[in-house]
Amino acid sequence: MMHRTSNLQRFAILCSLLILAADPACVSSQPAPAAVSAFNSYISTVEARLTQQHRSQNGFIVPVTSAAQSETRLRSEELIVEQLTPSTTADLPGAMLHHWRGTAFAPGAKAADFERLMKNFNAYPQHYSPQVLQAKILTQHGDIFKVILRVRQKHVITVVMDTAYDVTFGRLDALHGYSLSRSTQISEIDSPGTRHERALNSSEEHGFLWRLNTYWSYEERDGGLYMQIESVSLTRSIPTGLGWAIGPFVASVPHESLAFTLRSTCNALRR
Repeated sequence: MMHRTSNLQRFAILCSLLILAADPACVSSQPAPAAVSAFNSYISTVEARLTQQHRSQNGFIVPVTSAAQSETRLRSEELIVEQLTPSTTADLPGAMLHHWRGTAFAPGAKAADFERLMKNFNAYPQHYSPQVLQAKILTQHGDIFKVILRVRQKHVITVVMDTAYDVTFGRLDALHGYSLSRSTQISEIDSPGTRHERALNSSEEHGFLWRLNTYWSYEERDGGLYMQIESVSLTRSIPTGLGWAIGPFVASVPHESLAFTLRSTCNALRR
């Protein structure tokens, strides 16, 4: 009976997602101004805290408070991922905000290794496959980059998007550094890789991802590199009546994407 129920739930999720994918009119294709304003306000709070955090060696990496024996687990190369989304901002007008933080330790890695890896955007398809399909630097002025990535997310259905970012790198000293990546444009791609490929216009998009900001902090000590990544994203809300089916799906995407990015970074540093 339990197995049958599980199959029915998966079938319901699949049907619901396919309905939404086929009919963008069933949800708002663009975020409401109030949702964008709330997201920007939340981002300002996050970035103000990170600015303060990055001014001192003490607390440069936020301690993992939700996991027992976190230091030992990190040194054993375990990833620790935490959800930070506050309940007061989870329900925005027609939108959802997702905030996650992941922490990892890469034995033997150096801060300089991490910075070189992060700045080598052209190699992202190699290090972050299959999520990153293409990457290109549009402009670079010192530690400030404008880049575009073609990314793929596969969770029951597959979604391909072209995502543009402003990325800034900084450092406190030779052992402590950080980066801030802010999305400037996200376009959903229809029929990617075919002669019919095109970017959906604003009225056609499904709202799988409206905004995505990513923040890295890294610290070299204990014979390796501690890395911490925070992601804050804005997506469409869950249509009324489908929360039980789509809720777990929507919640899993930012978590799994962040964990994949952190794990792939550790693997790249080992190489």
